[in-house]
Amino acid sequence: MTATLARSSAETRPAGDRRTTGWRLPIGLGLLGFVAAFAGSWVPSFWGDEAASVMSAERTLPSLIGMLKNVDAVHGVYYLLLHFWIQAFGASEFSVRLPSAIAVGVIVAGTFVLGRMLLGRNAGIVAAVLCAVLPRTSFMGADARSYALSTAIALWITILFLVLLLHRFSTSTRHRLAWLGYAAGIAIGIYVFLYLGLLLLVHGAFLFSSRAYRRNRTSWLAAAALAVALALPIVAAGYGQRGQIAFLAHRSYATARSVLVTQWFGNPFLATAGWLVIAAAIAGAVLAWRRRPEVSPPVLLAILWVILPTLVLLGLNAVTPAYSFRYVSFCVPGVAIVLAAGIRTFTGRTVRIAAVLLLLVLAVPTDVGQRGPFAKDRGSDLAEVSALLGQEARAGDAVLFDETTAPRQRPRLAMHLYPGAFAGLRDVTLKRPYRARGELWDTTYPLADVGAELAPVSRVWLIELTGSPDNVDGTDLRTLAGDGFDLVSTQIVHRTIIYSLARRP
Repeated sequence: MTATLARSSAETRPAGDRRTTGWRLPIGLGLLGFVAAFAGSWVPSFWGDEAASVMSAERTLPSLIGMLKNVDAVHGVYYLLLHFWIQAFGASEFSVRLPSAIAVGVIVAGTFVLGRMLLGRNAGIVAAVLCAVLPRTSFMGADARSYALSTAIALWITILFLVLLLHRFSTSTRHRLAWLGYAAGIAIGIYVFLYLGLLLLVHGAFLFSSRAYRRNRTSWLAAAALAVALALPIVAAGYGQRGQIAFLAHRSYATARSVLVTQWFGNPFLATAGWLVIAAAIAGAVLAWRRRPEVSPPVLLAILWVILPTLVLLGLNAVTPAYSFRYVSFCVPGVAIVLAAGIRTFTGRTVRIAAVLLLLVLAVPTDVGQRGPFAKDRGSDLAEVSALLGQEARAGDAVLFDETTAPRQRPRLAMHLYPGAFAGLRDVTLKRPYRARGELWDTTYPLADVGAELAPVSRVWLIELTGSPDNVDGTDLRTLAGDGFDLVSTQIVHRTIIYSLARRP
C-alpha cells in the first residue's frame, strides 16, 4: 500500500503569503487551547499525584537525586524541570499547573499541523478544536504531572516523522542528521514519560503498511534502535522500580468503562458519540483502501495511534500491572484527528457542523466539572482543609493526621502543599521528614507513642479522611481521650473531617 497525504491549501498560495500567514492559524488555535486549559486551572485543590510532583520538586537537588534512585525515576526529568520552575514562580496551583496549560496550547497547535498534513486544512481545524475540549486534554492541562508535556513531545515527534517520510534531502549528511534528531526526540520523550516508547510501534506500523515509504525503512529502524539504546538507562530504572505501580493490580483500571469512557471522553454520552464517529472514520478508511488497495489512507497513522498503545498496555496488564487510563494521554491528538476524519465522512456541510457542535456540547459538562474545587481524585479537599485550619488554629496547637489511608490520600500532604496554614503548629508524630529520606513521604510515629510530646499541648487538631480505618474505628479519638483531651468540635470539609480537641481541665 502507498499513502497519499493531504496537500494544504497554503501550499497553493504564493510563497510570500505562506511566510506571513502559514503559522497564524496554528498559533491562534494554540492560544485557544492554552486558554481553554488554563481557565480555572487554579481552582481545584491539589491531589496526591500532584503532591508527589510538588514535594519532589521542592527538594534540594541532592535530595531529589537520592530519592530518584529509589522511587519515581521515570518522573525524574519532569521533577527536575518543575524544581527550577518552582524556584522561579512558586508552588501555587496557579504556578505549577501553568506549564501543563502551555503544553496543551502546543498540543492543539500541533494537532492542527498534523491534521492538515493527513487530512487537509479544514479537517485540521476541526481536529484542533476537538483536541482542545476533549476531557482528557482538559484534565492534563490543569494537572502538575508530565502528561501534557509528554503528549506535546509525542505529537511534534510524529510531525517530524511525517516530514522525514515526505522530504528528500539534498545530501546524505542532512538525511542522517534529520533521523538523528528523530531518535533524540523519541529518547527525550521516553525520559519524560516512559510509555512514550510505544509511539515507535505506531510509527513503525504505519511505515511498514505503505510501500511508498520503503526507502525510509532502514533509516527508521536505525533511528528507532538508537532511540531505544539512548533510553535504556531510564527503561532499566523503571523496570527496577516496577513495584511502585503494583497497586494497579488492586484497582479496577483495566475495565471497559476505563478504556471506552474515562480514558479520553470522561462521560458516557460523549464516549458514545465519539466512538460512533471513530467507527465512521475507520469504516471510511477501509472503504478507501478497498477502492484503492495500493493506497494506505493517511488517517491510518492516527487510527494506529488511537488503538495500538492501549492494546499493548492492556495485553501487558494481563501479565503485570501496566495499564492506567492516564498512561495513554499522549494518544489524545490521534483521537482528535480520527474524530475529524470521521466527521469528514458525513454527507453535507450542515451535518458535519452539527456533529462538531454535538461533540463540543457533550464535552462541556465534564470540562467544567474538572474545574470545581473538589474535582481531583474524587474530591480532594486539601486546600479547603488548610484554609480552615489556617483560620482557626493557633500557634502552639498540635496537629495530627490520619495515617491509615493510601499515602497519596493522606491529609498530611496538606501541610507540605499549603505550609503557610500550618505555621506555628506542632507536628508531634513526625519521625523523619520526607526531605531527609530517599522516599516520597514522611515517616511518623503511632499516636499512642507520642504522649510525652502532647503533654505541653492544650489544643489538638485531628484531620482524618472520611471512611478511613482510623475514622471508622475512632482509634485516634480514643487515644486522645486517654491522653486527657475532650472533643470540642467536628467539621466536615468535603471528604475530610477536622476534629478540634481541648485538654481536659
